[in-house]
Amino acid sequence: MMAANRFRLRHMAQAGHHGAQRALDLLNQTDKMLGVILLGNNLVNTAAATLVSVIAIELFGEEKWALGAGTLIVTFAILVFSEITPKIIGANHADRLALFFGYVLTPLLRLFYPAVWFINLFAGTLLRLLGLSTKNGGQTAPLTPEELRSLVLESSHAIPKKHHAILSSLFELNNITVEDVMTPRRSIEILDLELPWEEVRDQLATSHHSRLPTCHESLDQLIGVLPVRRLLASIGDPEFDDATLLTQLQPPYYIPAGTPVFSQLAFFQENRQRIGFVVDEYGEILGLLTLEDIIEEFVGEFTTSLPGLGQSLSWSDEGDAIVEGSRLLRDINRMLGLEFPLDGPKTLNGLILEHFQDIPESGLSLKLSGVPVEVLQTRDRSVITARIHRPESD
Repeated sequence: MMAANRFRLRHMAQAGHHGAQRALDLLNQTDKMLGVILLGNNLVNTAAATLVSVIAIELFGEEKWALGAGTLIVTFAILVFSEITPKIIGANHADRLALFFGYVLTPLLRLFYPAVWFINLFAGTLLRLLGLSTKNGGQTAPLTPEELRSLVLESSHAIPKKHHAILSSLFELNNITVEDVMTPRRSIEILDLELPWEEVRDQLATSHHSRLPTCHESLDQLIGVLPVRRLLASIGDPEFDDATLLTQLQPPYYIPAGTPVFSQLAFFQENRQRIGFVVDEYGEILGLLTLEDIIEEFVGEFTTSLPGLGQSLSWSDEGDAIVEGSRLLRDINRMLGLEFPLDGPKTLNGLILEHFQDIPESGLSLKLSGVPVEVLQTRDRSVITARIHRPESD
């Protein structure tokens, strides 16, 4: 009874299972349940010992060797048939047996309630003298987030793989920050109003994003976020100009760096936002975070990727993988089973630059956390692509 899974019993009781409800009622009054069980157990054990002693005296008189042998025999029989064997069976089949014994113990408790009450009266007094609580021990102790996470991980065989992955990812949301899942500043597509108007119109017509950060020259002069879909019908209109565009701009929403992802999800909901700019303590924009970025963190990637940019990542038959320098280290670790450090730079490009303290040249090879990496292409001050070689197993 004590080893039964109370979560499962509660679920079955809610579904209308009478045996589960009776078992839960007994577990909610542990002192009385143990009282009736141990009352019967000790009565049987004591009666068996007394009976063996009487039989030994009747057969052999008051011979000491007979009484000693009888004591050993009854001790052996009680251990095997009354203690060890039934308790092993009970521990290994607790959930099924609890449903059956719920029907058996409930009437027994009613029948022997006066004796159980009298015994518990002394037991409760002794517990209070020792300073121990006599309150109901049947309630399940609340689980900590770490214990709940362990419970989910250990239940991988009982729930679908996709559901298990989502639940496991949910527990990680408070351990990662917006910097871990944001799109780095260098990879953000912006709408620069300083460009010729025809180029602005072409970018609006061909952009694969539903919202575009709009600025003058760079994100340092951000003026708002443009919902592109609202303008699709107006782009071909000859009267469509920058003044019309500016009337559609939405004010930018800023997110402090270091904000936990789970908290930011709640902030997005409270402020009715879907997109925000991650800024450091000096107000400089570090990257872009969208609601979809957070959802993909625990659901998996589902948005349409840009043409030519594959989102999946895996080892080739030769044991290597070509990776964009802007790829997040967390994604690389998850997809390739690596262990790049996550407490510093967030992208492969940042990790390589931090290692060299300079701009590496194409064709350069290095080892990062024991993983061979070859720089394939660089441009300006960043690594565009690199080849990662599968590390040799120890």
